[in-house]
Amino acid sequence: MAADTTLAAPRPMRIIGLISAGHFFSHFYMLLLPPLFPVLREVYGVGFTELGLAITAFSVVTGLTQAPVGFLVDRIGARQLLVAGVLLESLAILLIGVFPYYLALVGLMMLAGLANAVYHPADYSILNASVPGERMGRAFSLHTFAGYLGDAVAPVTIIALLGWVGWQQGLVLCGLAGTAVGLLLWLNGDAFRDIHPTAGGPPGGGASPAGWRLLLGLPVIMGFLFFVGISLTGRGLSGFGVSALTLEGVSLGGASAVISAFLFAAPVGVLLGGGIADRVRHHHRVAAGCFLVMATAVALVAWLQPPLIVVGVLLAIAGLANGIVAPSRDMMIRAVTPPGAMGKVFGFVSTGFNVGGIVGPPLFGYLLDHAAPVTVFWTVALMSLITVATVLETGRRGHRR
Repeated sequence: MAADTTLAAPRPMRIIGLISAGHFFSHFYMLLLPPLFPVLREVYGVGFTELGLAITAFSVVTGLTQAPVGFLVDRIGARQLLVAGVLLESLAILLIGVFPYYLALVGLMMLAGLANAVYHPADYSILNASVPGERMGRAFSLHTFAGYLGDAVAPVTIIALLGWVGWQQGLVLCGLAGTAVGLLLWLNGDAFRDIHPTAGGPPGGGASPAGWRLLLGLPVIMGFLFFVGISLTGRGLSGFGVSALTLEGVSLGGASAVISAFLFAAPVGVLLGGGIADRVRHHHRVAAGCFLVMATAVALVAWLQPPLIVVGVLLAIAGLANGIVAPSRDMMIRAVTPPGAMGKVFGFVSTGFNVGGIVGPPLFGYLLDHAAPVTVFWTVALMSLITVATVLETGRRGHRR
């Protein structure tokens, strides 16, 4: 009981802070290179298509390896793998700055994608084992908020470094910053608790047939589809909303402003959602309500095509709902996960993000090329409604457990 008493003290905040720092760099590195594309195009002598393929290589490798890494987390533990992942991804980013060659870029982005596969299975395994249950919603919300913050900070940081020291030195500095966080995680590894099965451990542990049956069971498949839906709806608005609005006659500045309302409201929603997740039992109802709000707000944009300020308000509401759902989402997946299987389950369902990242861009790009631009918003609204079904089924099974 003494250990549990210790966890009730300030120690969980130390753990959450360290894990969130690593998650910050996971997202930070994913959005570090795209702002440099106009510069890298000249450096490498390639087009934007080739540069985009390097980013796709990152996503594909992460998507293919995240579930196997989850099995590894449950077998050998999360701490060492998390430290290795942070250090390896930081090294890959640093070396992109050292070797200005296109083939090196592709190879190092694939290496970074492999390292990036560690974060979700390892982070959620450590948080679940180290943080008391009554604080878990807030822990998940701070973890997710750190990732959103990494998304927001990356473009501003690399553009500032580009003007200050140049793109190569800028990437080296960013790689060194992540290395410092990796070393900090290593030095504080004794603070982390870890749950992984031993020989004769619980069913579903390790890469056994029972483990695969768990992942291919209906609750986890619904959770995977839930993550696909979250990815597609978010990427549809953030990645293609500006283009859709400008094709409808909105100025570039105006379109960017209202999509920014969505992007900046989401992290606020994440922090609000953490407190909500710790206070409710039926997380699937919270998540379903958020998706219904998001579907309604986006559908009103598509249907009414109101003045720009109203579009901004509606998209801010959608962004807030999109953020609030995140901690309840994580609590729902936690509820359907048996002991000793946190790494593999979160590794598998998080692959839904990568699937959305692969499927979404060509889908929404096709809509912009061959349909009315407003179809992007109708599609996001429809996907939000479809996602409600996966939310309710995942939550129903988790609540039964």
